[in-house]
Amino acid sequence: MDVTRTPGRWLSALVLAIGLVLAALAPARADTLASFLADLAPGDLYEGADGFGAIRDDVPVAPVLKGGETVAWAFLTSDFVGTTGYSGKPIHVVAAIDPDAVLTGVQLVKHSEPIVLIGIPDSKVKALTQSYAGLDLKAEAASGGSSHDLDIISGATVTIIVIDDSIVRGGIKVARLLGLGGLAEEVTGPKRALDPDITGIDSWTTLSGDGSIRRMTLDVGQVNAAFAATGDARAIKRPEKGAAEDTFIDMNMALVSVPSIGRSLLGDNEYNNLTGWLEEGEHAILVLGRGTYSFKGSGYVRGGIFDRIQLIQGDTSVRFFDKQHRRLGDLATTDAPSFTEMDLFKIPADAEFDPAEPFRLQLLVQRAVGAVEKTFLTFDLGYKLPERFLLPQKAAPVLEVAGEEAAAKAALWKRIWRDKAVEIGILGVMLAVLTATFFFQFQATMNARVFYWFRIGYLTMTLVFIGWYANAQLSVVNLMALAGQMRAGFSWDAFLMDPLVFIQWFAVAAALLFWGRGAYCGWLCPFGALQELSNQIARYFKVPQWELPWGLNERLWPIKYMIFLGLFGVSLASIPMAEQLAEVEPFKTAIILKFMRDWPFVVFALLLLLAGLFVERFYCRYICPLGGALAIPARVRMFNWLRRYKECGSPCQTCANECPVQAIHPTGEINPNECINCLHCQVLYQSDKKCPVVIKKMKRRANVGTPLAMPPAGHPNAKKNEPKGGKAHV
Repeated sequence: MDVTRTPGRWLSALVLAIGLVLAALAPARADTLASFLADLAPGDLYEGADGFGAIRDDVPVAPVLKGGETVAWAFLTSDFVGTTGYSGKPIHVVAAIDPDAVLTGVQLVKHSEPIVLIGIPDSKVKALTQSYAGLDLKAEAASGGSSHDLDIISGATVTIIVIDDSIVRGGIKVARLLGLGGLAEEVTGPKRALDPDITGIDSWTTLSGDGSIRRMTLDVGQVNAAFAATGDARAIKRPEKGAAEDTFIDMNMALVSVPSIGRSLLGDNEYNNLTGWLEEGEHAILVLGRGTYSFKGSGYVRGGIFDRIQLIQGDTSVRFFDKQHRRLGDLATTDAPSFTEMDLFKIPADAEFDPAEPFRLQLLVQRAVGAVEKTFLTFDLGYKLPERFLLPQKAAPVLEVAGEEAAAKAALWKRIWRDKAVEIGILGVMLAVLTATFFFQFQATMNARVFYWFRIGYLTMTLVFIGWYANAQLSVVNLMALAGQMRAGFSWDAFLMDPLVFIQWFAVAAALLFWGRGAYCGWLCPFGALQELSNQIARYFKVPQWELPWGLNERLWPIKYMIFLGLFGVSLASIPMAEQLAEVEPFKTAIILKFMRDWPFVVFALLLLLAGLFVERFYCRYICPLGGALAIPARVRMFNWLRRYKECGSPCQTCANECPVQAIHPTGEINPNECINCLHCQVLYQSDKKCPVVIKKMKRRANVGTPLAMPPAGHPNAKKNEPKGGKAHV
């Protein structure tokens, strides 16, 4: 039986044909505001509402009516923002917004999320979505969408971030289009460009006079009056010390990435250092301060964040980290006042900062009102670049909505990657260690005991960190989502939403060329690690191990390929249906949800683990559709790294008998489709206690008085037992 060609071509062709027919016949329902409102009660979006009006022609919103009067406007988030979920499809939310730009009701109406939401109670996700009722979009517009706390459901982090982004950005757009809450529609035209011919040097007096340097001065009396106006008795009892006219803070700001302003204030040498520090698309501001209050704060530590200032432009806010900060020693202008704080802050390119547009630097002033409790006020230092630094205004072209949406999507996935920087670093180290182990596998497997505990430790890390902590278990559903994206128009954004999953798939693609599917299945799959670790515990307690007859073992292999092809065929017609059938994978139950699920799913996962106590990696061997999917492209791998002797299989059966997944044929060949690259055969290859070839070689050397140590591969004395086909086959 040729296992490398199973299942047969006729089976895959049949499944694909059925899938295509089902896809052609499947009815399609348009995802529109009208279609979703038909299933919603007006009271779901506004308390006491009794009807919906006709959807407007100019803006896709519907009046929410109460007693015949419009009390709010209903909208579908996917009509205004194109952010897609992990599935690559929009997450549809219907929300209502009142004349004061406050959300009055929010309903999750449809999603196509795969692994992250299957198994999580639908009521839990809908309840979180509904909790956005009461959100003030005026505050969100002022803060760049950051004035609310983001709640996360374990196992659905990316999906919740996408829902949040859709509701907030979509709501702000609707409020601007309708002029609700005083939010005016943004007039978008071509960005003004800086005039490259303006490079002259000016004095402090000139720059502060024309607005190139902006200033905000607060004295102690003003700050005390501002806290008194809040009515907070605790803050009023703790006024700032000093006379009312004493300077609390004198803060100045300039956009020094503009050549003329930068050269004037910094000098040529320091300005050249600044331009070398900035990358394409980045800008920088100079912030100067003096007085009793520091805009940096005494609690700032290296590697941290400056929590007293943030830059705000439109709906975007930027907080500055240590890597975006440099101290300035002195100013180049001779007529400048003296300052106690002089600092440069870099504005990153992904903030999409426009130097030609107004912005403000918001200062957070804090006052202790208890042992550890503080209250806060904010003061804004506004800035607008003088017209003399800009080229003349050109006629505005038609708004390119697609470009805006692409930028918003990019900003969202970049935010997720920044938030997961630590997890990305840990995964990177794990991949580097595994790569080194494979490249130097002969050295890594010299000491059987050391390698055994290294593997146990690595699998534990895979299970705990990649699986239970990061929820980064790969799934066949990922492949179905990729196929769906390829048919609908490929976009990287959906896959970049989960950085750990994306990095793993990239690593798997590279590993398939070098080592086959075993690099993932044998080392990086959390459920595979759970099976092997539980089997090792079973062995410790003397649970009997069952070895299936070779013929039966070989005939069970094709099952996983059949399951994969069946799921893939169904996905061509209906990805949601295929996702439900993909519950044959116990990953969501055992890894993502940690067995906190309905009992049928838990019982199924436990039965698979129970079988694995007696037949090591039972699920991996015979059922896993992901393993079957990875084995197919793994046939193109370029190298064969596993060393073998000519005696392997004839007569020696040691490796075949001890292979944990029975991937070695009785004739000695290793089946790459089934091998999980555990490297146990490479441990046996060097064993002076189990490998007959090594034992025979040791005895021969002992008889002639040579040292007992086995010569390294390539040594002249080792030529008689050179591995089949020489060393590692290329």
